[in-house]
Amino acid sequence: MAYQLQEINKRIQTDVTEFLVECDQAYNQRISLAADKILSNLDKSPIVLLSGPSGSGKTTTALKIAEELRRRGAGCRAVALDNYFKTIHPKTAPRTPDGDLDFESPLCLDMDLLDQHFAALSRGEEILIPKFEFARQMRNDSLGTPMKLEKHEIAIFEGIHALNDDIAGRHPEATKLYLSARSNINEGAVLRFKSTWMRLVRRAVRDYSFRGTEVGETLAMWANVRRGEKLYISPYKNRADIVFDSSLPYEVSVMKHYALPILHNIPQENERHDEILQLVDAFQYFEAIDPALVAKDSLLREFIGAGSYQYR
Repeated sequence: MAYQLQEINKRIQTDVTEFLVECDQAYNQRISLAADKILSNLDKSPIVLLSGPSGSGKTTTALKIAEELRRRGAGCRAVALDNYFKTIHPKTAPRTPDGDLDFESPLCLDMDLLDQHFAALSRGEEILIPKFEFARQMRNDSLGTPMKLEKHEIAIFEGIHALNDDIAGRHPEATKLYLSARSNINEGAVLRFKSTWMRLVRRAVRDYSFRGTEVGETLAMWANVRRGEKLYISPYKNRADIVFDSSLPYEVSVMKHYALPILHNIPQENERHDEILQLVDAFQYFEAIDPALVAKDSLLREFIGAGSYQYR
């Protein structure tokens, strides 16, 4: 699927508020369809597995689905699979071909503990969700959160490896969802903005604004992130019961406000400099949208902030 640049700019010029509302409503309809599927499968499993690559909006989508399920009378918890990371031991941790620690590898996750927890939750037993401290690169079970599912209560586990064989393969009865920003933006037949650029911009803006990471560092990690997607995430997307497109037609017009200032600072010696110049140039084709107009519960707020959801 591709959006058309002319239509986006026309809608912004005509009635930008209505345009944003319609885009968000279209995404919420996908949330509703996911809730339908989850509830129809509840007699088989209370577990939902939500996967997608970096920058796809997994956390907000999990929170929105949980919100919709609660609205329909079903209890729901959203759990980040990142908390199931193992404590990093440099001698035994997986490595990239360049010898760096491979944080994209599913071997970083405690698959056996996840398997035990899914089985326990399905039996109505209590588990202790671990807590991974990213600052110290270690799991601290003393900070864990107990959880037990009551009847008609659901747990959504979201993370990049949720559909991996060692997770979804062991629990085929779970409801499985996959999302990614999948739509390019074209001007007629000419590609103006790639879907992968959308995810890169989302991550770069979020990392810079909320994680203290300079855009050059995000770009340096991006090659391994993309490598990890191709090896560990995309091969399993066909397991999904529902595939989401998490792109929003208005997001490039909002993101240019945040992305252009940081992308202009990329040093010329950066190996991705030429591609970034193409990305920066692509923003010129889009009418700008004031970020203040973006709804507080928009998926885009996961990356630009000031939203109504609480993120870890």
